[in-house]
Amino acid sequence: MLACCSPGFDEGLPSWTEPTTGMVFVRIKPGSFDMGAPADEPYREAQEVLHRVTLTQFFYIGRFEVTQRQWETVMGENPSQFQNCGSDCPVENVNFFEVAKFVTALEKLSGEKFRLPTEAEWEYACRAGGGSVFGIGERISSAMANFDGSDPFPGADSGPNRARPTPVGSFDGNAWGLHDMNGNVWEWTQDDHCPYSEYPVVDPLARCGTELRVIRGGSWHYGP
Repeated sequence: MLACCSPGFDEGLPSWTEPTTGMVFVRIKPGSFDMGAPADEPYREAQEVLHRVTLTQFFYIGRFEVTQRQWETVMGENPSQFQNCGSDCPVENVNFFEVAKFVTALEKLSGEKFRLPTEAEWEYACRAGGGSVFGIGERISSAMANFDGSDPFPGADSGPNRARPTPVGSFDGNAWGLHDMNGNVWEWTQDDHCPYSEYPVVDPLARCGTELRVIRGGSWHYGP
C-alpha cells in the first residue's frame, strides 16, 4: 500500500482515486491504538512490545496493494515473478529502493505527493480501529486471506496453500475497506527495523541506523 497526499489536500474526501493509475486511496482519521502484541499471543516475536501509539494527522492509504498494471503504467516495465497471475495481481519482486523510484515517478505523473506508510500507520490501518489479532478477527483461515493455510493459527480451520499471489481485492476488506492487509504479498513501510518503545509514542517513525526496513502483512508463502 502507498500513502498520500500533498499538504492542503481536501481532508474531507472519504476516498480519492489517482487518475493516471486508478489507485484508490481511503482517508484514515487520527486516533490512538495499542501497537504490538500481548506476551501470550501465539507466534509473537520478542520485539513486539505492546505500547500505546497516537497518530495526530489524517492520511490516505491505498485500498489495495499496488497492482502489476499500475506499476507498469508508471515505470514502463513489470518486474513481477508471477506475471502470469494477471495485471490485477499485486506487483512483487521489488525492493525498497525500487519502490522509492516508483513513488518519485508516480509523483511526477500525478502532481500529488506519495510515500510509504509508517509501520504505525500500517498497523493502525490494518486493525481498523479494533484490537483483534489480525484486524479482521481473532482467528484467520486461508478462506479469508491468501496465505499458507495448511498450518492454521490455533483455533482456526486449515485451508489451501495457493502457492502464488491472487488478484487484489479477492477477499473481503477490513472494517475500513482495506484489502489484503493480511497475506498476498509483503508490504514495505518507511521504518527501520528497530525495537519497539515500551512507552506511549506519538507519530512514530523508527530510525536506529540499521540497514533493515520493516515489511508487514505476510504473504501467500507464509503461515498465519
